[in-house]
Amino acid sequence: MDYGESSMTNANGTNTGTSSPSAHPASQIAPASEEPGIGRGAWLGLIAIAAVIAAVVVYGILKRSAAERALANENREMAIPDVAITHPTASGSSDELALPGNTQAFVDTPIYARTNGYLKTWYFDIGAHVRKGQLLAVIETPEIDQQLQSAQADLKTAQANLDLANTTSARYQNLLKTNSVSKQETDVAVSGAEARNATVDAAMANVRRLEQLQGFEKVYAPFDGIITARNTDIGALIDAGENATPQELFHMTSVGKLRVFVAVPEAYSPDIKDGDTATLTLDEYPGQKFVGRVTRNSNAINLASRTLNVEVDVDNPKSLLLPGAYVFVHFKVPMRATALTIPSNALLFRAQGLQVATVHDGTVHLQRVTIGSDHGATVEIADGLQASDEIVLNPSDSISEGEQVRVTSGGGISEAGTGSGPDAAKPAGTR
Repeated sequence: MDYGESSMTNANGTNTGTSSPSAHPASQIAPASEEPGIGRGAWLGLIAIAAVIAAVVVYGILKRSAAERALANENREMAIPDVAITHPTASGSSDELALPGNTQAFVDTPIYARTNGYLKTWYFDIGAHVRKGQLLAVIETPEIDQQLQSAQADLKTAQANLDLANTTSARYQNLLKTNSVSKQETDVAVSGAEARNATVDAAMANVRRLEQLQGFEKVYAPFDGIITARNTDIGALIDAGENATPQELFHMTSVGKLRVFVAVPEAYSPDIKDGDTATLTLDEYPGQKFVGRVTRNSNAINLASRTLNVEVDVDNPKSLLLPGAYVFVHFKVPMRATALTIPSNALLFRAQGLQVATVHDGTVHLQRVTIGSDHGATVEIADGLQASDEIVLNPSDSISEGEQVRVTSGGGISEAGTGSGPDAAKPAGTR
């Protein structure tokens, strides 16, 4: 196209005219159109903002992760229980072994009725001192009395029949000499006499049995002792039948001499011998000692308690000692080497036996031990510990083998077995 001439065509294709360059100023000539866009600086700004946001997000994630790790570590630290420890104390064993024991009456007997009836009267109550053969009670036995009378009557009848049979037998034997009766008739008469004699013997035995039962109407003391219980009263029914549960009328004990049973630890069992002297002490009689003697032992170690059952007999002429009393029995034993002593509250009573919890490098080990002697607040360990062992005081019931613990030492906390660590200078109970 020539810019000098131009023509315009209408919608019908008709040329409407021409124009020259002079008719249109240069300012009205539009340049070629361009697409609008974002400049380089804007792009750099957006990238910088995105980087900042990403950094903030990453920082938050890292901070949250670090906090979670710190919380997990703190929870692990708090889950580790604190324990107080002690060390076994070395001490020399004395030549005396003191063990608890229980006193028992030398003879302890329940008194039962041997016949049926009703209690007519009783003569002694609890605490009464009785002598052997003294009458304790009387039982009315009307049935036995009637049976005895009937048996005595049967005996008289049997004796009368026996007398007649003997007379007949003698008569037939005399007649047989003159052949006045047959041999058969004589044998029948003789046999009848022998049968009547057996009947008399049976009747006499029945009478003696009933007389003995009647004799049981009176209840006597079987030995010198004390009535400790009376379980009947006047008018009470007494049933001594075979199918009935026996009813105890009285309970008697002989306290002139007492038996004392003592459980001696296995470690000392070789030192306790029959015939050895032992002394008893009681809280009821401070400063007073009762002398006894070892009479026998079970000659077997109890598997459950690992002890030897020993019996000590003690004379008790003044009845100062009572059956069932709790006493301490003192035995003389040879001097032993240095022993280890620990507090009693360090012991664990488990199904596996007596144990203590020891700590090594922050880990619990349950060590089985054997007690040599019990001193109340402390116990002497005969086997199972070393002087360098760290013993847990007051261990919880749930403490187990291999459990991690933190040891408290004095007023501070240190890592078990090391004595160092970040918590070493903190007061007890802090994290």
